[in-house]
Amino acid sequence: MNPNIPSIDQLKEIALPAPVSYAPQTWGWWVLLGLLVVAVLLVSARRYWQWRRDRYRREALVRLAQLQKRSDDLNALRELPELLKRVAISMPPTHHTPPVGASLLAMRQAHSTSMLTDKTLSSERRPETGSLLQGDVGALGGGDWQAFLERHSKQPIPADFSQQLAQLAYAPDATLQALPADQRQQLFDTCKLWVEHHHVAA
Repeated sequence: MNPNIPSIDQLKEIALPAPVSYAPQTWGWWVLLGLLVVAVLLVSARRYWQWRRDRYRREALVRLAQLQKRSDDLNALRELPELLKRVAISMPPTHHTPPVGASLLAMRQAHSTSMLTDKTLSSERRPETGSLLQGDVGALGGGDWQAFLERHSKQPIPADFSQQLAQLAYAPDATLQALPADQRQQLFDTCKLWVEHHHVAA
């Protein structure tokens, strides 16, 4: 046996380098990671807040879909104006002030004047007046209601939309029964468009 031939016992295991850590090696990367985590948390919290805020919108869309399935029912048509008013009242309070149009402003001025000059108001009438002033959006009608709908709509709506809603609410049954099917469909589509895309505070 040739003694110069190396033996397998003489083989030594090669030392491997230390594993590379995936953790950031400098404080700057830790800061960047922390900022990224904070940003993700903030975005998630904002999305959740928006989802909670838009609960009234989702519920209104569900109810609107139910009404649209009964478009031939007069009660379904008459509920559309009420549904839009409930949606408008449920919007964030910042959108309720200042009032849209001059009629509410005049109402406020008239109320203030009467409170200063008329000392004979009964106690029963005072709470009624106060409740009206607290529900500015619910008291909107005519041109003021149309202006409110247009101001908060991201897409154009018919110029006589508020008049169509008033017709649904107050017209005789015979008038609603005479509405063509395509006009009823257009009313439902416009209501859905406004409920789904109306602008609220970010």
